[in-house]
Amino acid sequence: MLLKPTYTIDELITRCKAGERKAQELLYKQFASKMLGVCMRYAVDKMEAEDMLQNGFMKVFKKLDDYRGDGAFEGWVRRIMVHSSIEYYRKHHKMVQVMDVAEMSNEPSVNPAAMANMGVKDLMNIIQQLPPGYRMVFNLYAIDGYSHKEIAEIVGITEGASKSQLSRARTILKEQVLKMEEKKYGYAG
Repeated sequence: MLLKPTYTIDELITRCKAGERKAQELLYKQFASKMLGVCMRYAVDKMEAEDMLQNGFMKVFKKLDDYRGDGAFEGWVRRIMVHSSIEYYRKHHKMVQVMDVAEMSNEPSVNPAAMANMGVKDLMNIIQQLPPGYRMVFNLYAIDGYSHKEIAEIVGITEGASKSQLSRARTILKEQVLKMEEKKYGYAG
């Protein structure tokens, strides 16, 4: 029985820079499932997320010389995937929805126990159902950790619109969690 050689990430990066297809395949396999999860947050469906993933990895391989090793390689790849996914989404979908913060009032409160009992999969499904603009801003801010200024630059909106869309996304998420809580426990928070 032949054992497959194992490489460190740094060795794979070096081999990928040298154009070795096998190293590219191994690097892809190392990160594809995690990065598909990143792409799914910005995609309409799994097929679109897979397209985003492929585009993102093409950019990763083209930009490998730009990686300096300052931070974690996975974080560097994730950032490329986020930007690539947003670029793909903007190219293939029309984004409009902007609400003024003044329209947001009386947000319902969510029972903390209901949130604790809710699974990650349930929460991700609710997030996936947000309108595209809200979902994108929510993901960038709450999950990927971008500031409103960075989001404004990435998405091509104002900082105020970013804040407004985040606020509206949170309101919608709270409403959806309350609906799930009502179904599960038979009462309203």
